[in-house]
Amino acid sequence: MQVVITAVGPDNRGLADPIIHSVTSLGANIAEIQMFDHDEESVFSMMTRIDLDPTRYDKLRETMVVVTERTKLSIRTWTPEIVDRQPRLAICVTYRPEPGLALLRAIRDGQVKAEATLMIGNRENCRGLAEQFGVPWHNVAISEGLPDDEQMIALCDEHEIDFIVLARYMRILPPASCWKYAGGRIINLHHGLLPSFPGMQPYHEAYASRMLTYGATCHFIVPDLDAGNQIIYQSTFMVPPGMSRDEIIRRGQADNEPHCLVEGVRRVVSGEVRLHFNRVVARKS
Repeated sequence: MQVVITAVGPDNRGLADPIIHSVTSLGANIAEIQMFDHDEESVFSMMTRIDLDPTRYDKLRETMVVVTERTKLSIRTWTPEIVDRQPRLAICVTYRPEPGLALLRAIRDGQVKAEATLMIGNRENCRGLAEQFGVPWHNVAISEGLPDDEQMIALCDEHEIDFIVLARYMRILPPASCWKYAGGRIINLHHGLLPSFPGMQPYHEAYASRMLTYGATCHFIVPDLDAGNQIIYQSTFMVPPGMSRDEIIRRGQADNEPHCLVEGVRRVVSGEVRLHFNRVVARKS
């Protein structure tokens, strides 16, 4: 089975060795390792992907508890090979309800085979949406939309979340959060076509460029901002010359963005695609 191990904590010497020694002593094959030192913050981050005998997974988790006590790292073990249950999602929102609504409907109707375990917001705009579908709601804002990122991760840990879905969540996750759920566990909806139109106002930039094709992008979030765009799915729509910017935005928000998110999440939770060495790869049938 494939297992992802992430470790984040105070930087020091010899932090990777106990993890690597532990997994190899269990007979695991190391398929991928990424490490990064946040020198200014004195933080160490590591993501290791291994192939492990399924009968040794519980022993691995026990061993990582011991490594945590020894190194003071925050260590998580997770496998994308989920059996006997559906993947658990944390749906994160800010202002726009349409993508989250579409995803909740797709889950309810069986189009996306996953469980909406909780909704997390940094504003109160989408609380009613969570209540409508009976999903536990948590507002992690400290003040004026500024989120408590540690609380967000703590909630995901508490509910044993498999995938964090940023459904037009209008805050940038800090590197530590991205490392803790690295390995293809954070899915983001961007309301523009990447890589051409990044940033906060892709509709405006595309309109200024006189584009007649607009779109949205569902992609994995990775800790390394220079790693590129790990695109899972993109959807587009055409507009006639002369259509107003406001009407273009309305059409994108009402129809295209929700469709893009639903299809992107469906591909991930069904196991059709995975992240490997910061590249989206199709699962071999």
